[in-house]
Amino acid sequence: MHEFRYSNGELYCEGTPLRRIAEEVGTPAYVYSRRTLRDHYRRLEEAFSGLPHLICYSVKANSNLAVLSTLAADGAGADIVSGGELFRALKVEIPAEKIVFAGIGKTEAEMAYALQAGILMFNVESPTELAALDRVAGEVGGKADIALRVNPDVDAETHPYVATGLKEAKFGISIEEALSIYNQAASLPHINVVGVHQHIGSQITRVEPFRESLSMIRDLAKMLRGNGLDIRYINIGGGFGIPYQKEEVPYPRDYARALEPILKESGCTVILETGRMIVGNAGVMMTRVLYRKRTGDKDFLVVDAAMNDLIRPSLYGSFHEILPVRNRGREEETVDVVGPICESGDFLARGRSMPRAEPGDLLAVMSAGAYGFSMSSNYNSRRRAAEVMVDEERFGVVRERETYEDLVRGERTWR
Repeated sequence: MHEFRYSNGELYCEGTPLRRIAEEVGTPAYVYSRRTLRDHYRRLEEAFSGLPHLICYSVKANSNLAVLSTLAADGAGADIVSGGELFRALKVEIPAEKIVFAGIGKTEAEMAYALQAGILMFNVESPTELAALDRVAGEVGGKADIALRVNPDVDAETHPYVATGLKEAKFGISIEEALSIYNQAASLPHINVVGVHQHIGSQITRVEPFRESLSMIRDLAKMLRGNGLDIRYINIGGGFGIPYQKEEVPYPRDYARALEPILKESGCTVILETGRMIVGNAGVMMTRVLYRKRTGDKDFLVVDAAMNDLIRPSLYGSFHEILPVRNRGREEETVDVVGPICESGDFLARGRSMPRAEPGDLLAVMSAGAYGFSMSSNYNSRRRAAEVMVDEERFGVVRERETYEDLVRGERTWR
């Protein structure tokens, strides 16, 4: 469910017409629905209420402070993968004891920062990282609570770029090696083993891969407990998929219903690292048509947003529905929607059937709340977009559009 709907031919976010936001803020602009954020988080909380659990929102999906503070107010923790994400989480007062530090390449400085902050745990990805964390914890004068990220070699049936649970992936340790590395971890003086972690991929639209992988993780947790390790947490990762093309996907309650029997047997607190399911359909990117163009047999709409603003279509071939902000009932046409960047791969849609749009028209690129602004860049020295939060009939800019001076901030000329 989301709060982007037509009323009298105008596309609204909650009680606010998107056209009004574009007139005041300009384009490109990301627009987020606060009500949708809260609704999605609460549905997830309710679905897993039969288990002791902690939802650690995946900050990488959308790290805007207004998004984070909205979820923090409802009790969310944070799944972080960098010192910068830790800084953001702490800035909006997410309690450190609700923060989990994941990621394959943590630096020793980031480890020290997180230890001093008092985070809940680290998800450790390799024996060498484990040794480094033990050393840093000793230097800081404490102990690091950890889970090992175990790779169950399960096909998540998603795009290969976001499938992370196969044995050829760079992430985690193989389930065959897990027991020996857990024993190694237990022997280290500045490490406390407290959990098991998995993350098999993103945008997974079936429950079966989770059920298969978690059966193995549950059995591993039981074995570790039998060996005397105090396993208190099973982190099931994230990756719950959302509808981008009105496709049928499981709801939070469907995941919970399928996984609860497995997880209850473990006797552990369950951690979820969910991002896309919470924020993906809570945001759109608005863009304005600049030109129409015909080349050979192809029709193009050139818009003012580009792959630097939303890279998912260019990077993954991802589908985002594109709707007119004012629906004038025009005939459908087939077009490529492209941006101004000097790359043939700069597109938001290819061969898309949509109502005819003219220069000056506003378009809404849907389902852009996750991995939209957070993956944006300044390629071609383009200023990054504004971000806007809507709350019923009021809205506010929660990140200013960059200026040209912002583009060169911190740079120096050389003579």
